[in-house]
Amino acid sequence: MPDALFHAPAETLALSPRVGAGTSLRRAAPLVRFVFRGDAAAAAKAGAAFGAALPQSPLAAESTGERAALWQGPDEWLLLARPSTEGPQAVDALARSLAGEIAAALGETPHSLVDVSERNVALLLEGPGAADLLNAHVFLDLDPAAFPVGMVTRTLFTKAEIVLWRTGEQNFAVECWSSFAPYVEGHLAEA
Repeated sequence: MPDALFHAPAETLALSPRVGAGTSLRRAAPLVRFVFRGDAAAAAKAGAAFGAALPQSPLAAESTGERAALWQGPDEWLLLARPSTEGPQAVDALARSLAGEIAAALGETPHSLVDVSERNVALLLEGPGAADLLNAHVFLDLDPAAFPVGMVTRTLFTKAEIVLWRTGEQNFAVECWSSFAPYVEGHLAEA
């Protein structure tokens, strides 16, 4: 699924020994992030320009290589892209390039595209204890039958808004505002 998107985590964070072996929490390397809003026609044009289709089904994600589009509502998507090289200049350059390509593809089609690359960070929680660890602060049924691989939702992690994406049987990406990341990380480390 999004292996190419999150392939290079920036740092591994410590978890309580009670979590169990094999479960890890890592902060992902910086990504380009956009919030896109528009109708189905705009979404189709934006997806073609972005390089990953914008899902039309609720709670769905579409990923292609180093790009992903996460459904956030009937007319809203979170777009994620990994630059080919590391560093803030690479993120800025890709963000400018993608914004120009999407704007050109949409022309006069009504839409909104906001760069939130600096606002958000991705936390990667992986391993056999990941769902249990999340359930200490996220009150959703994370059983694979109820929350299968590929499902994404916007929800609360205690008091912080997050976007929760199941990227594998035992893997989750938690998107949150950068300013809330220490809060979310701290609660996960203690859970």
